[in-house]
Amino acid sequence: MFGKPKKQVVGCDVGSSAIKIVELKPLKSGEFQLLHAAIADLSPEAIVDGAIMDSSLVVEALSRLIAENNVKNSNFVGSLSGHSVIIKKIQLPAMTYAELAESIQWEAEQYIPFDIADVNLDYEILKTIPGTGTIEVLLVAVKKEKIADHVSVINLAGKSPVIVDVDAFALLNAYIANYQATGHTVTAL
Repeated sequence: MFGKPKKQVVGCDVGSSAIKIVELKPLKSGEFQLLHAAIADLSPEAIVDGAIMDSSLVVEALSRLIAENNVKNSNFVGSLSGHSVIIKKIQLPAMTYAELAESIQWEAEQYIPFDIADVNLDYEILKTIPGTGTIEVLLVAVKKEKIADHVSVINLAGKSPVIVDVDAFALLNAYIANYQATGHTVTAL
């Protein structure tokens, strides 16, 4: 979930009322050239409360966007949000990455309101809290079913999903990539 793409990708946002795609080409100057940007409305029954209810309508809209805009790139990225996405900052006893990897499933069960077998889980040690013997860990869990629904739409449109991120992290990464965040000012996104 925290990965960065290694190659050029097409961003795909499956929203509650529309599906959007965008492809940027990195230039040697460090700037980007817009190659494709398109939007297609979705009927109200396609997405309900953030869940894909009629994947055929979403696949049809995405396939149409790809064809109408002559998108050749097969590497697609997307992001998720909603009730199926859980983000928690937790404190745990200080341990190594290896120890955390072994115990994270058990630790996560205390914080995730879903069966741990039904979620994809990721985590990152944020910092060691001096003098407390604890670490601060960012814990992220997403229902496997929600990921599978979004991945399936991209696959059925003939493309390859290479990254599925969390909306909030994707927005933060876009901000950091485009602006000189100093940490000395308050920014609302």
